[in-house]
Amino acid sequence: MVDDDSSTKRGFEIGKDGLGGIVVGMDGSPASFNAAAWAAGLARRERARLVLVYVEAVGGVAYWSPMGVAVASEAAESLVEELRGEVVSHLEWVDIDWDFVHHRGDPAVGLEQVAEQYRADLIVVGRSRRRGGLLGTVPATLVVEAVRPVVVVP
Repeated sequence: MVDDDSSTKRGFEIGKDGLGGIVVGMDGSPASFNAAAWAAGLARRERARLVLVYVEAVGGVAYWSPMGVAVASEAAESLVEELRGEVVSHLEWVDIDWDFVHHRGDPAVGLEQVAEQYRADLIVVGRSRRRGGLLGTVPATLVVEAVRPVVVVP
C-alpha cells in the first residue's frame, strides 16, 4: 500500500468504480453539442450526474472598458439562455440528473474548477475546428493539465 496523502487533498478519486459525475464544456458549437450528446449517453448508462458548463472567457478585448464589459456580459447571458434552452430540448427525453452552469474565467481552468466543485470523474469537450482540425486550445490544455480524464469528441 502506498502512503500518499495527495489523493485525500483533491476531489477526484483515481481508480473509482464507475462515474459519479461528468462535466461537459458547452460553447454553442456543433462539436460541443456532439460532446454533450456523447456525455449524456454515458451519464445515462453510468447513472452519473451530467454537468453542462458554459465558461464565459473574460480576457478578451471587450472586457477592457466598462461599456465593453456590459455589452459582453449581456451577450454572454443571452447565449447562456439560448444554450440552456437547447440543452433542455435535447435532454428532456434522457432520464438523467443534470445541471447547467455558467462560469466566468479561462475556459480550461473553469471546466476543471467546476469539475472539482461537482467532484466529477470526467471532463468532455468537443474538438475545435478552428485550427485545421487540431484539438484547439481548450481541449489541448485540458489533456495536458487536467487532474481527471478528458475525452475529446469530434
